[in-house]
Amino acid sequence: MTASVAAPPRTSGGGARASAETEAVETPFPTAPIEEMLKILVKGVRAHQLYMHNNPTYLRALETLRAVFGPVWEQTDDFTLVVTESDFVWEGAVVLREASKTSDSLPWVFYKDGVRELRFQKGFEQEDLITFLDVVQRARRNSPDEDDLLVMLWEHDLLYLRYKYVELAEDGMLGAGELTPQFEAHSIEPPRADDPTRPDETLLESRPGLVNLENFDTTLYFLDDSEVAYLRDLVEKEYASDLRQNVLAILMDIFEVQADGLVREEIVGIFDTLMLHFLSAGELRAVAYLLQESQVAAGRAKSLAPEQRDRLAQVPDRLSQNDALSQLLESLDQARTLPPQEDLSALFNQLRPRALETVFSWLPRIQEPAVRTLLQSAATRLTVANTAELVRLIGSQDLAVAMEAIRRAGALRSTAAVTPLVRRLTDPDAGVRLAVVLALAEIGSAGALQGLERAIDDGDRDVRVGAARALAARAYRPALPRVEAVVKGKAVRDADLTEKMAMFEAYGSMCGDAGVSLLDGILNARGFLGRREDGEARACAAMALGRVGTDRAIASLQRATNEKAVVVRNAVNKALRGGGT
Repeated sequence: MTASVAAPPRTSGGGARASAETEAVETPFPTAPIEEMLKILVKGVRAHQLYMHNNPTYLRALETLRAVFGPVWEQTDDFTLVVTESDFVWEGAVVLREASKTSDSLPWVFYKDGVRELRFQKGFEQEDLITFLDVVQRARRNSPDEDDLLVMLWEHDLLYLRYKYVELAEDGMLGAGELTPQFEAHSIEPPRADDPTRPDETLLESRPGLVNLENFDTTLYFLDDSEVAYLRDLVEKEYASDLRQNVLAILMDIFEVQADGLVREEIVGIFDTLMLHFLSAGELRAVAYLLQESQVAAGRAKSLAPEQRDRLAQVPDRLSQNDALSQLLESLDQARTLPPQEDLSALFNQLRPRALETVFSWLPRIQEPAVRTLLQSAATRLTVANTAELVRLIGSQDLAVAMEAIRRAGALRSTAAVTPLVRRLTDPDAGVRLAVVLALAEIGSAGALQGLERAIDDGDRDVRVGAARALAARAYRPALPRVEAVVKGKAVRDADLTEKMAMFEAYGSMCGDAGVSLLDGILNARGFLGRREDGEARACAAMALGRVGTDRAIASLQRATNEKAVVVRNAVNKALRGGGT
């Protein structure tokens, strides 16, 4: 299809002249939305060139650029820009002017390669924007031997961008952006589907320069339908295959076959470089494949020198290093869209034991639920397989790491963790001591219960309550003397009801019939001038007697059934019903 492109009005004289011309031209709607969009587009092109594509500054610039298309689409579903040497012109009005004829000028980038019109359609910012920015970046830095802008636009076949171009004659280029008889303008826009003059043709026929198989299916030796389907399947599989994995497989094969030390050293260096590139590009599946296959190659390669084997074995360790893994997790947590979950799972499965400390430190900070779930799974896998590393991290100076290690030691009920856990019962942080108590209660071994016995006298109320409840649940009799001292002491009388209850119930679960006399004295006995213990202490003694549950304990409770104090009477009745057990 061919169509002539009218040259836009020539402008000169700087911004004032351009503004005057813009104001003098009548447009379908104000030019401000398009001018603002193009101004942000120029900034977006710079950001695309300057920053890594997972950089927060780049992501903000991309989000701003997508948003600025909104006011334009409120006015129209498409608009066409005429390209001159220094201007983008819309409906005769100059909407962007960059006078320099260098690669920094966006109009010149298109004009020098023959593009004379750009037609943007609604949806461009969502589907084609990043590809468009890539094409412009490549066109700016291309050498004369590389593809020009037209070839790159044709290769990518953008869905929501149409353009018209001119083919240069052999004797030179145009001057001043005018269209001369030496040039013929072409449009790659296909005919509209609702055009009544459109002939009955297939999609392939509507695209100039493409071959239509239907033109050849009447030849004598043409392929039958099954053969065509077979070839199509092969082509689809070829395009769907991951070239990165193919390249890595080739390198692995070379590493195994070539015994030359220099060749193998070079390939390991390539692996390091590729892993960094894949991580920055978000190709996590390729990184996981590289880490996995490098270990296979290390075990399978023949005549492998020890230093080469060690160097190859260190490739997965690169990802597990604190700096690399922290950067990856931060990038994933801030990403607008995450890679496929299977890619993330494959990557996290390659983490080494040394990554456990970094994983523990990041677990409380990760905000993205999908990343947190996968990181939790990786942490569980690493802790189950590497108890020694878990035990080491219990003593970490990093509070977040230590707390996570303590919790997971309790969840795994690791007896190997008891000794470092007991050491942390002297930690100045009450939260750490409470986490240790809960972990020791989960483990429940003899050593863990001995450690809990120490916590009965801790300076923090929550730690004391946690220890008392854990000992009561296990009925750990060796702790009886320490608990009895607390029950007999004056400090427990000043404690709150929760702590009193925990201590008395711990005593009741351990003392047996021998402790009934002490508890009965608190519940029923009268002191000097007929005074009794306070109501809370008596109620706690009643619950402890319910824990004892012997005949003597029941008889003691029955003597207090007519107690006037409501709190005591309720505790007695509950203990008699079995609520104390």
